[in-house]
Order: sequence, then C-alpha cells, then structure tokens
Amino acid sequence: MAEEQYGAEPGSLADISALDIADWRLRTFALYDTVRRISADSPAEAHSLWRQERDRMFVMHPASPLTARDKALFSGLKTADYDPIYRFQVPLTLQGAGREMSVDTGTDGVVNFVRLGTFDLPEMGQLAVWKLQGYGGGIFVPFRDATAGQPGGTYGAGRYLLDTIKGAFHGVRGSGPDAGFVLDFNFAYNPSCAYNEAWACPLAGPSNRLAVEIPVGELY
Repeated sequence: MAEEQYGAEPGSLADISALDIADWRLRTFALYDTVRRISADSPAEAHSLWRQERDRMFVMHPASPLTARDKALFSGLKTADYDPIYRFQVPLTLQGAGREMSVDTGTDGVVNFVRLGTFDLPEMGQLAVWKLQGYGGGIFVPFRDATAGQPGGTYGAGRYLLDTIKGAFHGVRGSGPDAGFVLDFNFAYNPSCAYNEAWACPLAGPSNRLAVEIPVGELY
C-alpha cells in the first residue's frame, strides 16, 4: 500500500527499521491475498475488510507513512463506499509496448519503467501499464482522474490502481487471448507522499490520466 520507498529522504525516516518495513509489506501482501479470495464471491465484503485493515495499519504500524502528529489526530482514511460499476475485467493490449519512462525522484535517483501495453477501459479512457525496471520488477499502474485536486476529491498528483511489487493486485481471470486483468478502482489508494513529504513516489504521467471522474477508492 503506502510504503513507496523510491525516494525516501535520507535520515528523515530513520525511526522506521528495515524489520518494520518488511513487516508492513508482509501484512500488505497477506491483506491483498485475502482480498482476492473474498472478492471472488463478494467484492464489497473484501473492500470493507481492506478499509478496516488499512485504517488499523495506518494508525498502529511503525512503518505507517503518517507522522506522529497525524497518527494522534487520525480517525480513518477517507474512502468511498463500494460501487460495483467501477470493477472491470479487461485484457492487456500491446498498444505502446516497449516505450521507456524514467522518473527522477530527486532523493533516490532515477527510477526506470518500460511499458507493457495498455488497458482500454469502456467509456473511461486508456491507462498505460508499466513494468518497474529494477530490483523486484512488478506491474505498476498509477492514474489521475478528473477528481484530482478538487474539493472533496482525490489526491492532486493521482493514485495507484496496481503495484504488484507492493502486493496491490486483484488477479487475472481466464487464459490466453481471453485473459483479463481485474481492475477495481474501489481499491485505488494514495501514494505515501500524499501523507508525508519525506517520501517521493512515482506518479501518473500523461498516458495515465483519465478525463472522467472516478469517485471511488481512497479520497483526500
């Protein structure tokens, strides 16, 4: 979830140990594993569990991106109720595949990505699908929609839909040409830099922006 370490400002997060970060990631992977299992029958129930566990981790876990002051004031992440119309199963097309993207985090050097293709979302637009070119690899799909930066809307720099290196993944259904990635915007979440400027996170570029409003997932 919110433990993007590409770009952590040196020394500013010294109180978070490597063991704490490892535990956060293990808990995150376990959460998404449970979410995928429950979603097969009840995505809304899985979403409720996801909200509860994330709230608990944000306020209690030592690797939370929240500062001590924010933890003291914390009353839960602002997350929209589940809406099934924002859950899709779409194929990965090869449109744009092979394009490279380099993100200068400023604090952690350049993070390199290569494009795997495109998700074409009905009546919503297209999102580029990226592979992290570095240790751990992984599929990465950030996005920014028309609610970004608006009053009562979402984080101005965008949110994350998929980030498999962190466990944020909802599965693939089918096989071969009929395979479809499960994309559920109800589980969209903010990068850590939305909560703490000590973090620097890869954000949504021009090929990961949607002109429509996506009013579900984590708000801001």
